[in-house]
Amino acid sequence: MSALFNFHSFLTVILLGICTCTYMKMQFPAILEQRNGFRGFFWKAARIGERLSPWVAVGCFSMGVSIIFF
Repeated sequence: MSALFNFHSFLTVILLGICTCTYMKMQFPAILEQRNGFRGFFWKAARIGERLSPWVAVGCFSMGVSIIFF
């Protein structure tokens, strides 16, 4: 089943995207300096990861637990 049609997989992809963009912005800030266009989407995802990092961490932890046990 595609990640677009399965809500659990969709949330996993979104969380992994936010975490990856945040990591890339911290390691290589020049990559995500552009705030418009195609790279602007990744800049926004990195911004969400920076500002809501405790909530993103809780979401990643709970998603990991649900993948392992369910």
